[in-house]
Amino acid sequence: MNLAMIFKVAVLAILRNKTRSLLTCIGIIVGIAAVIAVMAIGKGAQTMMVKEISSMGNNLVMIFPDRNRRGEVRSGMGAGETMTAEDAKAIKRELGHLVASVSPTVNVSCQLIRENKNWNCRVSGVSCEMPEIRNWEIGEGRFFEKSEERNYERVCVIGTTVKGHLFDEGDDPIGKTIRLGAMPFKIVGVLASKGANGWGQDQDDTVMAPYTTVGRVLQRSKFKSINMMNVSLHSMDDVEEAKREIGLLLRQRHKLADYQDNDFETRDTTEIMNTIGSVSQLMTVLLTAVAAISLLVGGIGIMNIMLVSVTERIKEIGLRMAIGATPACILCQFILEAIVLSTVGGAIGVGVGVGAAQLIGNINHWPIIIETGSAVGAFVFSSFVGMFFGFYPAYRASKLNPIDCLRYE
Repeated sequence: MNLAMIFKVAVLAILRNKTRSLLTCIGIIVGIAAVIAVMAIGKGAQTMMVKEISSMGNNLVMIFPDRNRRGEVRSGMGAGETMTAEDAKAIKRELGHLVASVSPTVNVSCQLIRENKNWNCRVSGVSCEMPEIRNWEIGEGRFFEKSEERNYERVCVIGTTVKGHLFDEGDDPIGKTIRLGAMPFKIVGVLASKGANGWGQDQDDTVMAPYTTVGRVLQRSKFKSINMMNVSLHSMDDVEEAKREIGLLLRQRHKLADYQDNDFETRDTTEIMNTIGSVSQLMTVLLTAVAAISLLVGGIGIMNIMLVSVTERIKEIGLRMAIGATPACILCQFILEAIVLSTVGGAIGVGVGVGAAQLIGNINHWPIIIETGSAVGAFVFSSFVGMFFGFYPAYRASKLNPIDCLRYE
């Protein structure tokens, strides 16, 4: 009996019990679908996170003042009062070989008012270098200039969300005046839309104004403190050296003794990316383990059904052996049946996994990346599962005595 005939007999045997064969494939289908969906969603999420982190800024290092502590309670990051704009100027002045741009940041939440419209929003006091640091383009008008920053002028740039809430469609906001709290500010530009970030925060719901003006007019802090510094490096290859030198400079400026801890904290995009990568990798491992368990259950199901099939077809096996089929032919036939079952299940699983990943991506508006290699690998692995778990029933069938098979009732 040639291989083609053995394959034909195996397929006919499977089609003879369609429902049972389909139920046998369920474990394989679920396992392969889970692998494909997990890989596609994981890759898409990783790509989205990398894009979001890249949009945060150009070779960005963020420096926050130490958190206020009252007893055992610590306030949020950036709430301390240990950094000033002079620290930012010193970093730019003394570390120019590593640092391209620096922007002090002062954050204030206030009510925006224009005529009969109002909107509550976060106002960020930044330097005129902020668009370069955060890779933020200007959609309309311009960003404020160094002279306006130096002269404490009341000018601002708004995001598209703020524009939508304070201005009618088609209304040009450039040159118009809005009130930030009780203080009038002139709009000189509108930021290009960035949309929501990976954490769901609307990046366009913002107003930017000179940090000098925000600190004096809106914050009115007697400490002249800032909430953070955005530092743009010439190259991310220098990030560790830059963080070290920035730390030494700030410790010197803040007159910290050797035994004292830093009164500031640093974060960089590499650190954030590594953290996200670790979490993503952990989730992928956990979900892949679940998929592997499904494949194991599917393989055991195939073995069980093949053992039942051998028992049901003992007379058929004896008859085949009586007319010349060798044990190798019997072994090959039952292994092929198991492989066909698992391969069909794998093919269906790939289709279900791709469809599920696309559906989840469309519902949650996530990018989905389906790699051909992972789909092919999962499909091949499903065939291996069938071969592995189908070997014992096939081996058992090949060792049956033809005389005992013909006598079997």
